[in-house]
Amino acid sequence: MRPSVNALWSFNGGYVDTAGFLALHGLFTSHVTGNFVTFGAALALGTSGVLAKLLALPTFCVVIVLSRTLAHRLPSPGWPVLESAVVLKILLLSSAAAFAITWGPFANGDAPTALVTGMTLVAAMAIQNAANRVHLSAFPPSTIMTGTSTQIMIDVADLWAGSLKPEARTIVLGRLRKMCVAVACFALGCGVAAMAFIRVEMKVFLLPPLIAALSLIAIVRSGKETGGAVQGKPAASG
Repeated sequence: MRPSVNALWSFNGGYVDTAGFLALHGLFTSHVTGNFVTFGAALALGTSGVLAKLLALPTFCVVIVLSRTLAHRLPSPGWPVLESAVVLKILLLSSAAAFAITWGPFANGDAPTALVTGMTLVAAMAIQNAANRVHLSAFPPSTIMTGTSTQIMIDVADLWAGSLKPEARTIVLGRLRKMCVAVACFALGCGVAAMAFIRVEMKVFLLPPLIAALSLIAIVRSGKETGGAVQGKPAASG
């Protein structure tokens, strides 16, 4: 798989999370467990968006179960699993952009229009999370960087100590490059989304479907270079 796919997904992970947080009253659309914190804050401060934050994790979980179940059925008639997942993600991101531009800005984070927009974004990023774990398991996660940042610091410390054998050092350096790219792209996505939201507000959501489409092109090209589409039964996650 091309490294550019993980880089594009990491950019989108940071971008969508930041754009959703700004436009939807503090809703995390990628890092959904963060909504536990903002849920508590909304209750304590009496701000809107309590229901959206409460629904985010169940929505995320249901979408992953449904997409995984569907993935098991796709290979039989010959459908490419990864490409199909990315196409669905593009459709969801495009729908969310249309909803946000049509209905936004949202004065109330728990309004029906805000909930539909937010949960559509959550569904899109749930698919990205599942696809990343199953099909891009050699790369770092693209939507949450806590574990990746921790591993980066551990690897830096190990390299600094100079106690690694040559073969282990090669492995660590390769992993470190992948993780640093993921964190950098995620951070870039956060920054670009913040600047875009300031300038164009709800139109900030127009970019994620385009980035997802670029990743689909990279996936298709990767399949052609390896002699076939990237498809088949999804690998066991772990």
